Amino acid sequence: MFRRDVLIRGTALLAALDAPAVPAHAHSGPVDPSGSPGTPSSRVPGGYRTGWQGLPPIGGGARQEHGTVALGSKVYVIAGITPTPGGGFTTTNRVEVYDSRTGRWSDVAPLPVAMNHPNAAAVGGKIYVLGGLSGGESWQALPNAYVFDPRTNQWSPVPFMPPGTERGSAAIGVHGPKIYLAGGMRTLTPQPGGLQDTVDTVSCFDVTTGRWETLPSLPEARDHAGGALIAATFYVVGGRDRGQAHVRGEVFALDLRTRRWGRRAPMPTARGGIAAAAVGTTIYTFGGEGNPAPGSHGVFPDTEAYDTTRDRWRTLAPMPVPRHGTAAAAVGDTIHIPGGGTKGGGAPVDTHDAYRPHGRRPGQVPP
Repeated sequence: MFRRDVLIRGTALLAALDAPAVPAHAHSGPVDPSGSPGTPSSRVPGGYRTGWQGLPPIGGGARQEHGTVALGSKVYVIAGITPTPGGGFTTTNRVEVYDSRTGRWSDVAPLPVAMNHPNAAAVGGKIYVLGGLSGGESWQALPNAYVFDPRTNQWSPVPFMPPGTERGSAAIGVHGPKIYLAGGMRTLTPQPGGLQDTVDTVSCFDVTTGRWETLPSLPEARDHAGGALIAATFYVVGGRDRGQAHVRGEVFALDLRTRRWGRRAPMPTARGGIAAAAVGTTIYTFGGEGNPAPGSHGVFPDTEAYDTTRDRWRTLAPMPVPRHGTAAAAVGDTIHIPGGGTKGGGAPVDTHDAYRPHGRRPGQVPP
């Protein structure tokens, strides 16, 4: 089935493979007036509090709107945007990996296509990227899909996203051999007031059969939301709808057994552009964009945790360096948050922080 799908869409794949990294400005919203990338100078009072620790910055430099996944003890930073000397941004295909045992960064094989807002997940010891955004003055959805095998350091094509379902910035969850994607966006014009085409599409890719399936739509369209799948329930947390100012705090839950959506306790702080990761039965959410508070640069510092068994939220120590446009991945019970933007719009940084629940810092042995 993989061979047939690749042949059917071979022309699109070859065109994408030939596409270079694409210069563009960061996604719509205010850009750092200096034209320079963001800096981690905008720290919250108190800095690195309970549970937080600063780790070696991304080896290749500042990154934003990328994918982040964990395989074993390693954290992968996939594609995204990087700053250019002239003050703009380039969509990149670069992939870097952080070894949490050695504290070192290195490069692996680049993604065949330059993307930002990629939909990335890890299943069965491999990394899957299922669509994303790319382009020049207006970023458009790509259907391209690939799998990375760390043993061979190679990317291979898998069946593309079906026509009409291609998108980037979807909430992601994994259950067995299936990757679930909810919401996202098909178009993002990276300039103030530019089009942001948010969708309510929900789909699933089975890595063993190579088949795509469409599932019941979200109750409301969302992009830049957090996603996690716990005990056969797919959670979609926060996000936004057609623009940074339109942040949302609702929590939607899809029961995979009944295929029905329900609602859960809303976030204490509505926000989009968040990073999210699950440890056990708790979903942790970090940062976000759309903060109207003076001096916030449009970025939220908040760290909030959702207990899926009790349907309750609690507030935790804020991010030492507030960011949006990043992603989180857990290695054991340590959540890594590399890169992101420190100002609304585009302000990439190379900051790499880790959060460990229960007040321990990464590397400490539990009592």
